[in-house]
Amino acid sequence: MTAVAIRAANMLVPPDMLTAQSKMVYQLNKYYTEKVQARKLQVSKTIQEVCRVVQDVLKEVEVQEPRFISSLSDYNGRYDGLEVISPTEFEVVIYLNQMGVLNFVDDGTLPGCAVLKLSDGRKRSMSLWVEFITASGYLSARKMRSRFQTLVAQACDKCSYRDSVKMIADTTEVKLRIRERFIVQITPAFKCAGLWPRSASHWPLPQIPWPHPNLVVEVKTEGFDLLSKECIALQGKQSAMEGDAWALSFLEAENRLLQGGCRRRCLSILKTLRDRHLDLPGNPVTSYHMKMLLLYECEKHPRETEWDEACIADRINGIFLQLISCLQCRRCPHYFLPNLDLFKGKSPSALENAAKQVWRLTREMLTNSRCFEKL
Repeated sequence: MTAVAIRAANMLVPPDMLTAQSKMVYQLNKYYTEKVQARKLQVSKTIQEVCRVVQDVLKEVEVQEPRFISSLSDYNGRYDGLEVISPTEFEVVIYLNQMGVLNFVDDGTLPGCAVLKLSDGRKRSMSLWVEFITASGYLSARKMRSRFQTLVAQACDKCSYRDSVKMIADTTEVKLRIRERFIVQITPAFKCAGLWPRSASHWPLPQIPWPHPNLVVEVKTEGFDLLSKECIALQGKQSAMEGDAWALSFLEAENRLLQGGCRRRCLSILKTLRDRHLDLPGNPVTSYHMKMLLLYECEKHPRETEWDEACIADRINGIFLQLISCLQCRRCPHYFLPNLDLFKGKSPSALENAAKQVWRLTREMLTNSRCFEKL
């Protein structure tokens, strides 16, 4: 007897319900083996290919400018600071040294962003990044990125992959197109370990029993990153701080929270469904939206038993219903920074179209126990 069958027998679930649940577990496992694993394998091959090129480019950057040291290293096929945005799009974060004499200022005026300010004007000359510090004492994310962009452009011309890599113009971001098929954004960043931003101080919510206090301590000790990239919240705003602001990123914290139970398995299925059915014009729904909604779902279902194999279909349906609601309200709050709307900048028609598409998909999953054969 399977674990599902034993649990169901204990709960005296009617046999037809039991078979429906067992069928769904079987369907999802089959989907995971055939579709999700295939996606993972393909992505993992692409990562190896892309990272070889990026490492070569960054090696050239480091020769020209030793302050930009590549932190992209392979740990048994996993790369620290690499995020898969889609099977053809990636972000590589390179961690810079020495925030040193700079203080982290997060006063909430820029949702999702913060600034780095000299703790004392007299220490300006002690900073490793002195020429990127503005007259007001802020370390300018844009100035630093602009310098990095110039270095990467030169490195692309010199590296051994120069025939298959080129810079993407018309953006202040540092983006490479590799073999005409893959896009990689390289983002300079600072690691802020042992710090926790004031704009995320409401987390964790006191009335919710997830995550466990020990995990909260781990996550907050891990801290967050400050990325030199365009901040969503500042699109269309001509704020004086705009060029100086750094984007907050909680990648490590998010990944740590998703350990245990079938949470990561659930995320892999969501990403696969997104790539196969929700890769829509205007890119309204990304894998990152799926990850955020999964974290909210963890709060709604705090018990570990709600994250075992038998519950995955229910969790996925719950996340898709949340997604429909977000698309209809045209707002998707960031998990740690609820004032940051992850749909900002997306066109209303793209969000409306996505809502219809997600609803079609959800209806199929709710009404057809064999839906995963076709998805």
